[in-house]
Amino acid sequence: MTEMSETYDVGTFVGRAWRPDAEGPSLVTVRKGQVVDITSREVPTMRDLLELDDPVDYARTARGEALASLAVVMASAEPRGREEIHLLAPCDLQAVKACGVTFARSMIERVIEERAAGDAARAEGIRRRVTAIIGEALRNLNAGSPEAARVKAALIEEGVWSQYLEVGIGPDAEVFTKGQPLSSVGWGAAVGLHPISRWNNPEPEIVLAVASDGRARGATLGNDVNLRDIEGRSALLLGKAKDNNASSSIGPFIRLFDETYSIDNVRQADLDLMIEGPDGFRLKGASTMREISRDPLDLVAQTIGPHHQYPDGLMLFMGTLFAPVEDRDEPGQGFTHKIGDVVTISSPGLGSLVNTVRLSTDCPPWTFGTTALMRNLAKRGLL
Repeated sequence: MTEMSETYDVGTFVGRAWRPDAEGPSLVTVRKGQVVDITSREVPTMRDLLELDDPVDYARTARGEALASLAVVMASAEPRGREEIHLLAPCDLQAVKACGVTFARSMIERVIEERAAGDAARAEGIRRRVTAIIGEALRNLNAGSPEAARVKAALIEEGVWSQYLEVGIGPDAEVFTKGQPLSSVGWGAAVGLHPISRWNNPEPEIVLAVASDGRARGATLGNDVNLRDIEGRSALLLGKAKDNNASSSIGPFIRLFDETYSIDNVRQADLDLMIEGPDGFRLKGASTMREISRDPLDLVAQTIGPHHQYPDGLMLFMGTLFAPVEDRDEPGQGFTHKIGDVVTISSPGLGSLVNTVRLSTDCPPWTFGTTALMRNLAKRGLL
């Protein structure tokens, strides 16, 4: 726990915590190992904080109430009920958006899913054939460039062009709605798999916190829970594959961009993944933003601007390099989650996001939406 606390000793971290005594959420920051409530009538929501001219100054100087030590709040990764203080996803009114197919390896895996029609047993043979044809062609390729256009023409000639390659190396990024405002879960919560899925995996990602004017104000970690079999059957099932109860995890805190951490740190960030199963299974994985095919700020510009406004800002998942292909059970079946898997996503400077895998039908139902938030803030005299 000391190492975890030290992660938050340098930098400006903000988030949200559930306060049982207020029967609702509060904005918090980390000060000297303490989780401090900085909610005010002027800044009642994370949306309002990120809209400030200087959110860093507010986080550092606002009067606050110490709620508990960080060690106590993060003492257990088991989901907690409303009677205990616990971290929530650090966003509230922001739209939750995600970019797909932003890394070469994930492009190849999406093509494999498509050609396997969501059947994990067929994936390995297809993987060998597809990788032999397109693997090297996509290495170090800049999306939307003239070189990418030439590779596209060659792959069409080979008969292996795919809609996933189109959004991977073409001029337009894939941007979709991952979840509704307030639907994401946070550190220690259960993450949900739709019960019909039999082939799925975590997706460790960095998530940008973006204000309504398009400025990236900070970064955090996210798990864009992925149902490979559902999307593999048809790209038109993307909504069903991606947006389910507890299928979006974000946290533990947003690290605001300041003199200690900037968008350049995001561009160079490494992410580690650990999956620990109830069956004794362990899988380590990694992703690095250094291999992303589109600059993070280009992804922001493709999401928000004159073509599309988000008056409450947005959280933007930026994709992952990680695509597990190791066999977990039978040879040739590849990896898929088991209920009870503990997923830890970590990155230097951003901390660790820990969640336990459940069925979405077994995760706590999402009941605290925008109406509940507004009524709670009004009851507390914060609106």
